[in-house]
Amino acid sequence: MAQFTDCILPEHIDMIGRQSVFFVATAAAEGRINLSPKGYDCFRVLGPNRVAYLDLAGSGNETHAHLVADGRITVMMTNFQQPALILRLYGHGKPVLPADPAWEELAAHFTVLPGTRQIFDIAVDSVQTSCGWGVPIMTVEQERQTLVKYHAQSDPAAWEAKMASRTQSIDGLPVTPTDRYIGA
Repeated sequence: MAQFTDCILPEHIDMIGRQSVFFVATAAAEGRINLSPKGYDCFRVLGPNRVAYLDLAGSGNETHAHLVADGRITVMMTNFQQPALILRLYGHGKPVLPADPAWEELAAHFTVLPGTRQIFDIAVDSVQTSCGWGVPIMTVEQERQTLVKYHAQSDPAAWEAKMASRTQSIDGLPVTPTDRYIGA
């Protein structure tokens, strides 16, 4: 059954550390709800009420737009191994771009990958765990390298021009494009 805590406990940190995929949900007052799967070694627990994740440029930037507009975010981890467990982190987040003062402190927690666009800094308000008994047992075959490889092979000037043109979300909310190419 579901249990709530007001912070991330040591057993939550252990579970989070074993996951190779997580899901992020955000929304603004109007428009679509965004739900995105995330991979790579890009999630960090920074304290009992703080987490962050490294975000690579992809097809959109809805999380950024929603966090600027509303701030609410839910991160979900699912243990696809034993024991069955689902963990949700409810909180408020903000995008941190490479030009922002907080960038260096946050980036030090990660191996910055080619195509890194921003880091999402999340203040965790509450944590929920639930059984996960209906989720299948699955194993990870391998990490998909396509996105990192794509960004590593990109022409820096063309990449920056492409990112600079992305100033709106799908629903027309403003997005601040990343200010620099981070390559191989």
